[in-house]
Amino acid sequence: MSQEHSSTPDLSADLGADLSDLDARFVFDYQAYDDLAAGQRWSTWLSVEPLSRGPEPRPDWVVTSQGAIDTELGILKTGKEADVFLLDRSDPHDPAQSVVMAAKRYRSTEHRTFHRSATYTEGRSMRRSRDERALKRKSTFGREVAAGEWAVSEWTALNRCWSLGLPVPYPVQVDGTEILMEWIAGADGETAPRLAQTRPEPALLASYYEQLREAMLTLVQSGLVHGDLSPYNILAADERLVIIDLPQLVDLVGNAQGFDFLLRDCTNICTWFARRGLEVDPQELFGELMAHAF
Repeated sequence: MSQEHSSTPDLSADLGADLSDLDARFVFDYQAYDDLAAGQRWSTWLSVEPLSRGPEPRPDWVVTSQGAIDTELGILKTGKEADVFLLDRSDPHDPAQSVVMAAKRYRSTEHRTFHRSATYTEGRSMRRSRDERALKRKSTFGREVAAGEWAVSEWTALNRCWSLGLPVPYPVQVDGTEILMEWIAGADGETAPRLAQTRPEPALLASYYEQLREAMLTLVQSGLVHGDLSPYNILAADERLVIIDLPQLVDLVGNAQGFDFLLRDCTNICTWFARRGLEVDPQELFGELMAHAF
C-alpha cells in the first residue's frame, strides 16, 4: 500500500509537453511512501474525531501529518489494567514531523481485571443502561465496555488536568482503548524513572515535595482527588515531577470515599518523603488541603 502527498505543481518538470492551456488546479505532484513494515501502521491522527485529539494550543512536537507512520518501539511498562508502549510517529518525507510518544493500551477482554473499579467509579453514570448492566455482571461485553470506559476516564482526566496547568503528560489522542500521550524523558534521553526509584539530595527532595503539594492543592481546589497517588505513579524528570496514571481521578465530594482517598494520597506521599529525611506530616497536609477545598 502507498500513500500520496500533494504539493505545489511543477509544470516545468514535465517532459516537453505543452501544458500552457492546462488548468493548474488539475495538476499535482506526489511522493510515494514505501509499504509498511511489521510493527508499523499509518498515523491514526486523522482517523479519530476532533474531540479525541489533545487540547489546543497543542505543543509544537505533536505530529499531524497525514503521511506519518506509527512504529512500535517496544514495551515500556506493564500493569494490571493497561500496558504502556513506546511509539514513534514520523513522516519519512518530512524530518521535522517526528516524535516518540507513550501509548497506553488498556488490557484486552481476557487479560484485563476489574481491580478496585467499583470504589473509583462510584457516582459516575453510564450513557447506556445496557452498558451499566453488563459492567455489573462482569460479562465479556462488560469487560470490553470497562476497558473503553477506563480509557475515556483517563483521557478526560488528562485533558482536565492539563487545562488546569498540572504536571501531567500532554494527551495527544484517544482511539478506543489506546491513549497516546507525551513521553516523559530526562535530559539523558532516557525514560524518566519513577519517584520511588530516586534518591534525591535534600534540596531537590524539598523541591519535589513542594511540587506535589501545589499539584494536590490545585486538584482539591477543583474538587478532584488523584485517588491513587504514590511514588510509583510519579515520574522524576530531572528537577521536575510528572504525575501519571489518572483513570481513577475522583470527585472529592461526589464520591462517598473522596475524603478517604485524599487522606490516603497524603499518607502515601508524606510517608515516602519522611523516610527520605524530610519532616512532613500527612495530617497537616490533609488539613491544609481541606482548608482550600471549600
